[in-house]
Amino acid sequence: MEAQEIIRCRGHPLVLGTHPTTFEVTCEKHLSENGNCIIGVAADKGCAGLAADFKKVLVHDDAVLVTRLLAGNILVEVRSRGSAHLTLDHPADMVWRRSTFTCGRTIGICTDRMAAALPRELITALRNGEEMTVILTVTRPG
Repeated sequence: MEAQEIIRCRGHPLVLGTHPTTFEVTCEKHLSENGNCIIGVAADKGCAGLAADFKKVLVHDDAVLVTRLLAGNILVEVRSRGSAHLTLDHPADMVWRRSTFTCGRTIGICTDRMAAALPRELITALRNGEEMTVILTVTRPG
């Protein structure tokens, strides 16, 4: 089983990308200096806006989520797990977490790269307001 979603967002001058355990993309258009996990704003959907067939594949403990962050000529691949505990019901936010904590904002757990570990050239591009495409591909065995 496989499903894919594409989210479009952009950077912001206050993107810091320094959070050690998460990163986030939000539909909100503005950002404060406290949002050190937020790397993209003005997203065209949050967790609640994901297609039903995508959610159906992701909400299993054996699901693997590959997230590709594309801004300008910079491409970063991040791997996470899905979970039967995901609700995917937040209207504005998507959060990737190193931990196994889930809430309505969580899209991936056990993520292998956090905001602080993303390439600085990506963060710089986003600070300069670069557009970013987030390509989500979820797979399950069988």
